[in-house]
Amino acid sequence: MKKAAAQGDAVGDGKRLRIHGTIARDIGIAIVSGRYRPGELLLGEVDASERLKISRTAYRESLRILSAKGLVESRPKTGTKVCSQDKWHLLDPDVLQWMFEFEPSEFLLESLFELRRFVEPEAAALAALRRSNEQVMRMETAIDNMTKHTLGTEAGREADKDFHAALLEATGNPFMMTLTGGVSAAVAWTTVFKHRVAPLRRDAIPDHRRVFECVKAGDPDAARQAMADLVHLALLDTKPMAVHSR
Repeated sequence: MKKAAAQGDAVGDGKRLRIHGTIARDIGIAIVSGRYRPGELLLGEVDASERLKISRTAYRESLRILSAKGLVESRPKTGTKVCSQDKWHLLDPDVLQWMFEFEPSEFLLESLFELRRFVEPEAAALAALRRSNEQVMRMETAIDNMTKHTLGTEAGREADKDFHAALLEATGNPFMMTLTGGVSAAVAWTTVFKHRVAPLRRDAIPDHRRVFECVKAGDPDAARQAMADLVHLALLDTKPMAVHSR
């Protein structure tokens, strides 16, 4: 009986997690899409739970998720209001996903690539100097899987994330490594976005292989340039009428 009860509790907990995660996602998309404006008050627990037909606890947990991501803030007596964009944790993987599910503005998309241009070429240069044999093998395996599955599939995009994560880890810089989740999510969602806009006109995997070969060879200058080229071409891929040139 105790075992059955424990299993029942686990199922109940899982269902509650799914509910408040789903509510957080729905509200998060509404915020990043501009449907809820900065300073706007969200429904209180009682009204929200009645309208959404969920428990007050589930709604409260969803707001905690959003608060942790900088999208809302709650204060006694005033309630929960939407935060301005400068407070959002834009590199949070969930926030990035919600932005791309709605469709980011051209300004945000280009801003994200600006960040990638600042971070990833220098990361590639450091990786060329510090990478271990195991990290080289991980990057090579990731490229092999990208080639096998293509970037048009989820498996291929997971391999792409693995490649960038291994490269950031290979920098040996603990601060840069904390960007792994955000950069990996940015890579994955910009790839999805590129396929949504139009069929890709070229194969991006050779760009990754050039970065890999430079990192493997221990050539930081070549690795930096190869990664700069990769990010530049990835941005062009998001523009339907882009003309690719080196």
